[in-house]
Amino acid sequence: MSKAKENSNQIFDAIVIGAGISGMYQLYSLRKLGKSVKVVEAGSDVGGTWYWNRYPGCRFDSESYSYAYSFSKDLLEEWDWTEHFSPQPETLKYLQYVAKKFDLKKDIQFNAKVKTANYDSKKTRWVVRTEEGDTFESTFLITAIGALSSPYVPEFKGKDSFRGKSWHTSQWPKESVDLSTKRVGVIGTGATAVQMITEISKDVGELYVFQLKPEYCVPLGNRKIDADTQKDIKKRYPEIFKKCKNSFGSFLHDFDERSALDVPPEERERFYEELWGQPGFGLWLGNFHDILTNQEANDTVSEFVRKKIKEQVDDPVIAEKLCPKDHGFGTRRVPLESGYYKAYNRPNVHLIDITENPIENITPSGIQTKESNIDLDLIIYATGFDAITGAFKNIEITGEEGQSLEEKWKDGPSTYLGLQTQGFPNFFTLVGPHNGSTFCNIPRCIEQNVEWVSECVKYMSDNGFSKIETEKKAEEEWTQHVYEVAEPSLLMKTDSWFVGANIPGKKRNFLMYAGGSPTYRAKCEEIVENGYEGFKLS
Repeated sequence: MSKAKENSNQIFDAIVIGAGISGMYQLYSLRKLGKSVKVVEAGSDVGGTWYWNRYPGCRFDSESYSYAYSFSKDLLEEWDWTEHFSPQPETLKYLQYVAKKFDLKKDIQFNAKVKTANYDSKKTRWVVRTEEGDTFESTFLITAIGALSSPYVPEFKGKDSFRGKSWHTSQWPKESVDLSTKRVGVIGTGATAVQMITEISKDVGELYVFQLKPEYCVPLGNRKIDADTQKDIKKRYPEIFKKCKNSFGSFLHDFDERSALDVPPEERERFYEELWGQPGFGLWLGNFHDILTNQEANDTVSEFVRKKIKEQVDDPVIAEKLCPKDHGFGTRRVPLESGYYKAYNRPNVHLIDITENPIENITPSGIQTKESNIDLDLIIYATGFDAITGAFKNIEITGEEGQSLEEKWKDGPSTYLGLQTQGFPNFFTLVGPHNGSTFCNIPRCIEQNVEWVSECVKYMSDNGFSKIETEKKAEEEWTQHVYEVAEPSLLMKTDSWFVGANIPGKKRNFLMYAGGSPTYRAKCEEIVENGYEGFKLS
């Protein structure tokens, strides 16, 4: 059947769900192979994370030039980043530029939310239906739905009774919001809240921050990129991408081979000070190799950061509340800050620690805590996401034997390479659970994911295969490997979204791959070299 006829019948070689960073690159890569592709996107534009998250202060916390696509030299030459850590509007503009440059939008259907995706064994095709009533069919189904894209708002008693405005941070209105005379409540103090609170505290009537758990925040160190630095970045792109490729998390930072406990205390303190002064994730991902595996080593850096927090906050009681004590530094997602702690020195910014003064219910006029009723005009839920697996639950995905993906993963995900799951042929999950791209500078690992899937599709096409599915044994072994790699780390001992602990009723499982980017990439390459070992091709 010709491509033109296939398209007119809404039949494609591949359907990609999501037009964010991974979906856009997957479309580009499959089109280069001559494949017909339809991308289905719930939003009204490209961008994914950078389309949905437009809250004040939203920006990269990995260096802009390490986050950019690397597949096009022309694109790298043409685009100038204005800041070392790009703000959301610029990042969205960049992704819109990419879509225009490569004419991607002609194959994307916007404002289309996928409702069901079912594998039809008779047709040997995926049948995808949208909530808007469209039906598409394809040989391959590829999800590019993001790791943090399913917003979570706790079921607070009386939530719907509030007469003011309220929204989750990922649903911030497109129009401008004036908070200068408003009484605003923010629930949550994770990475998103840290960025947002810093920004809105500068011009708000009264700001009430409801903190469940304090986090260890380190300085972002952002600054503008001048003309000379811009030239230098463009000259060094091969070196930048090589460094990312070889580092544990594909960042411009990599762990120090020394143990924190083998270094004299004075030297260790100097090293922490040096990392504290560097921009980005240096203190987290450029630190001693054992800070995430050895409790005693972790204690040294945790105490260092707590000391730094206290130095920035005038009120010692507030400073103490902002210091984490129930987990170690780096064992949860580390927020990068640009004045977060100093925001609490403002007289109109109030911290409510809900571990000691819990929220009892939302009222028509605001929030009732154990100790007081706080009147509010706006409630912002910075309450995070049902990470990694949450977005899959929003689509009814059914495999070859009629089993739903949600049912299969009810006790935790099971995958092969985080790219496929047994019983769901020709179904690939970019940035899926147990995938190397989940604990990573995501665009760097997205490119690896997309290129692996594209090469697989090409291999199948060149060799007359129409179906690929993971073998049960391979899936079991990979899933076990994921847990074994994570088990020695302090990440497993800490409640966080890394293990699904932020979602009531979600079974505790490590949702990412903690073996590091180079190890993951090598495993993927080895499997290909062995003729797609662990997969059944037919």
